[in-house]
Amino acid sequence: MAPDIPDTWTLCASTFNWAPEIISARRTARDVVTGITDSVVKTIELEPGLLWRTFPAPQDAEVDGLRDSLAAHGGRVSIVGASLDDFTSPTARRSLQERLDFLAPQLQAARRVGASGVRLPIGQAGAELLALVQPLLHELDLVLYEEIQGQQNPRNPVIAPALDAIAGLADDHVRVLVDISMLMPDLPVTYLEELRRGGVSPELLVRLEKDWRDPATLTAVTAMLRSGEVPRRVHTLFMNLLIRFGRSEAADLQGILPLVGAIHLKFWDLEDDGGRVSQPLRDLGGLLGRNGFTGTLTSEWGGHEWLLDDPTEMTRRHLALAEEALAEPAPPGPTSC
Repeated sequence: MAPDIPDTWTLCASTFNWAPEIISARRTARDVVTGITDSVVKTIELEPGLLWRTFPAPQDAEVDGLRDSLAAHGGRVSIVGASLDDFTSPTARRSLQERLDFLAPQLQAARRVGASGVRLPIGQAGAELLALVQPLLHELDLVLYEEIQGQQNPRNPVIAPALDAIAGLADDHVRVLVDISMLMPDLPVTYLEELRRGGVSPELLVRLEKDWRDPATLTAVTAMLRSGEVPRRVHTLFMNLLIRFGRSEAADLQGILPLVGAIHLKFWDLEDDGGRVSQPLRDLGGLLGRNGFTGTLTSEWGGHEWLLDDPTEMTRRHLALAEEALAEPAPPGPTSC
């Protein structure tokens, strides 16, 4: 019998996977979201900017409508993506109190919709705002997750202070969310095909295909961008190489695992030759299992930026692959203290 993932791990899907469908407005956003609970998985992570017209200060009626619709379909919300707009104009930054006032309605809406947490990018809040928002998090019984992803790494001198600030609070209401876009042994096959069709040089493509994790590859990517030789058709897509696609190993997460309460199982396509999709999941599953992780693991599809595949089918297939890979027995390794 195939092994199962631990009962303390909850598999979820992000509404971000259905972003193109929601934007097309052929169905209401609420219908798209309730459809996820009917056909894919019962626990979902919300991207409220796609769902609530009144975001970032969601009105009660809009929040209640989604909550009640989900409940009628047996669905529930895990985490809500929050936003922190730090500027009121190109030059005017919000004060500390104004930043809290901007965030507070989102926290209240997250609690109202039945979520257990909200999510912000790592380091955006800063130590002062984290300390200021703690009483509200406790009052609402919400966890604020700061997300680390892509090219970010726990040892990065920009990221490390933010992680230290979270550790210093020693508060289960402020934790870390890891996006496994950090853990990419190879680039997605369909992405490389898109770059090829877009006219990226064969020399760089060979390097991207064969030596993605070699630091010299990132140097070559930066050099091409600065030279102005990136074809206009794929210029935006090309930026993923500098931001969204990571080059870390699962072992790099060992030191921050006591802070981690949620995982984004980011995927781009399901072309798994050489284990480019499944191997990071196996590595992660072993690491989480050895360290007693509890929390949510959410399927998040980023490949709709260049693929037109059906998000429901893609997410179903990814969750099946992820559940199998995460549960595979892992070789023994070090445990956290």
